[in-house]
Amino acid sequence: MQALKPTKKPSKQRKMLYQAPDHKRYKFFAAPLSSALATSHKVKTLPVRSGDTVRVTRGDHKGLEGKVTQIDRRKYRIYIEGLTREKVDGTAIPVAVHPSKVVITNLALDDKWRKKILERKKGARKKAEEVVKKPLRQVKAKEVVEAEEEATKEVATGEKPKEKKPRGRKKRVAKKPPAQKVQEEKKTAKVEEKAKPKKTRAKRRTAKKTEGGA
Repeated sequence: MQALKPTKKPSKQRKMLYQAPDHKRYKFFAAPLSSALATSHKVKTLPVRSGDTVRVTRGDHKGLEGKVTQIDRRKYRIYIEGLTREKVDGTAIPVAVHPSKVVITNLALDDKWRKKILERKKGARKKAEEVVKKPLRQVKAKEVVEAEEEATKEVATGEKPKEKKPRGRKKRVAKKPPAQKVQEEKKTAKVEEKAKPKKTRAKRRTAKKTEGGA
């Protein structure tokens, strides 16, 4: 499950998920389109709505296909037509499915707003593809022009152009300090040693012995 803000704590992620506003909950119902729909509409995912036909891809009911009858945004679950289970007394109950376990096989395009969403997503995808392709084309064009120029030079002069050798990285060598600086440093070190006063040992005090004992 997605979190609304980047956080590592699972407790905070769950809190944000179940306290999310309605316009953000809508995005968590996104499910992948089938390969046929994806190629025709040029869109990979869309939020599931009631009226879409859907196929279950995981779980105990894998392979079941039907229309979406109900959407529960509070619990993040959808209900599919024909997907039920029997209680002990024999009554049938609808089974809830998470939208991530589902593939959309047919879209309900009765709503004009949904059509606009599809068009917007198509436009965004086209722009992204153009941005990726542009620099590659420019690089190829430059390479072709350079190759043509080299070929014309060879024909005109009859000489092959010199091959450029790859440049190797130069090793940085640590510069040695000049001899004068080294001598000056040694002199200053000696002067400092002489200037330091020598510590004298403190003499032990001996107790004077008195006559006739303590």
